[in-house]
Amino acid sequence: MPAIQVEDLHKSYGPVHAVQGISFSVDAGEVFGLLGPNGAGKTTTVEILEGYRHRDSGHVKVLGEDPQSGGRRLKQRMGLVLQECAVLPYLSVSEIIDLYRGYYANPLPTADVIELVGLAEKSDVRVRKLSGGLQRRLDLALALVGDPELVFLDEPTTGFDPSARRNAWEIVRSMKGLGKTVLLTTHYMDEAQNLADRVCVIAGGRVVRTGTPDSLRAERAATRIRFVRPEGVEVTGLGEVISAAGDPVVEIVTETPTPALHTLTAWALDHGIELERLEVSQPSLEDVYLELTRDE
Repeated sequence: MPAIQVEDLHKSYGPVHAVQGISFSVDAGEVFGLLGPNGAGKTTTVEILEGYRHRDSGHVKVLGEDPQSGGRRLKQRMGLVLQECAVLPYLSVSEIIDLYRGYYANPLPTADVIELVGLAEKSDVRVRKLSGGLQRRLDLALALVGDPELVFLDEPTTGFDPSARRNAWEIVRSMKGLGKTVLLTTHYMDEAQNLADRVCVIAGGRVVRTGTPDSLRAERAATRIRFVRPEGVEVTGLGEVISAAGDPVVEIVTETPTPALHTLTAWALDHGIELERLEVSQPSLEDVYLELTRDE
């Protein structure tokens, strides 16, 4: 049984159709990325899955139950990290985790949760004295304290510096290693590409593509080869000359990069040229995402 099953989901706010027939499923134990621009319907969809908003129509199952009627029994099996969280600022890290443990029937030990999110050295520090990144780690700890089967992460690394983001990624991988299902919403495509087993891109309240990050990238098969045009050398028949960062750059767009590179390097050797800033790049998930959501 999938951890999440959504079929033909609809939700409107007056004349605004926020969600228009969304369908997808999330397998147990996978990290699933829900991607889309602001206003695409992500937040509404996630709130319906969490049981905090009623749908107009459609079929939804979360851990085998309807979130609209699952109540406390279902919520005991889920953990949430919202875009913005607020906890009692004058309690210490261990005190706030102890408090939240009391809300669950079978919570994890406080020390285990603190260790999992990397707050062992801050266990006695008051919440108000934590940096923004450490407070976000605490948010993750509070989502895990009930030992949930399913964790919703709503833009968990917004505002993080690069080091903090990578640390958060390791926590998400740890969740997967513990067998938990994770539904992740993020605006960082590198985050989705590194963490998600599959992604669902929505725009205008509709699903526009679902698949693994690699399968979506493969839909744009073209590879780009770039190098700085050598001064005084005419470049013909290789690719389009464009301007980048003030330098004349040659760009070759090809679906057969191996023969293209062979032709290019043979040309360079024949002319005794060193190809400066030679770069070969395949389309990223961000490239695909921007193309799929261009109209939004």
